[in-house]
Amino acid sequence: MPMKKDETGKRWVEMDLTVPGTPEQVWHAIATGPGTAAWFTNAEIEPRVGGKVLFDFGSEEPAAPGEVTTWEPPHRFGYVERDWAPGSPPLATEITIIARSGDQCVVRMVHSLFSSTDDWDDQLDGFEKGWVGFFVVLRLYLQHFAGAHAASCGDRISTTDDALSSWRRLGEALGLANANVGERRAGPLDSDSWSGVVEHIHQDAEQRFVVVRLDAPAPGILLAGIYCREASTTVSVTRFFYGADADARARDATPRVRAWLGSTFGTEQKT
Repeated sequence: MPMKKDETGKRWVEMDLTVPGTPEQVWHAIATGPGTAAWFTNAEIEPRVGGKVLFDFGSEEPAAPGEVTTWEPPHRFGYVERDWAPGSPPLATEITIIARSGDQCVVRMVHSLFSSTDDWDDQLDGFEKGWVGFFVVLRLYLQHFAGAHAASCGDRISTTDDALSSWRRLGEALGLANANVGERRAGPLDSDSWSGVVEHIHQDAEQRFVVVRLDAPAPGILLAGIYCREASTTVSVTRFFYGADADARARDATPRVRAWLGSTFGTEQKT
């Protein structure tokens, strides 16, 4: 949905998605550190109002911590990030989980901030677009791996290549060139080979990504894509690992994913 604003200076974007699972399963995935690692990124979430929220994106400069503002399990979770960008106004996130029939839930996520100018409108709009691929992973996790121990790793790299060239190179390097949803594919990534089913492909003017549900060498999900902003293209690869050895697999894969991106695209990595 497009960004909204009112006469008070409040600006917000809101997203609704339907996911499989009970409210308790969805809450675990969204409002706990172990759950967040299963579909977004490794995180710390203290389960109380006033508790710390810290997302670990693997960069050299860790993200500034946020603070829990709403804690009503299993239905409402909110937090505020006051230093999410230099000079930025505080960014509030509110998540509501609503049970539906058939063991499904509607998740509503709202990002909002107050500003007297439109300086932050592009970033706020970008938050909405940035969730699209991760929401696909969330649905797959809840459908196939709900409750499994999870860990993740990922990295991104900027390139001067245009979006289409970057997308083609990424697909060829991963063994996913011209892939179709439902196909079984296999390919390389860092020093591992993988195989699995292509679950989702998304392409528009600003981003292209593919999601693969992996069954070898271990259960997991691969999210890989390119994201365009102004004259820059960013290539991103994230791996999600499920099972008792997920932490060790993610730890071992972290430097290899970074090295693979560097050797494949040969440009300076973002931090």
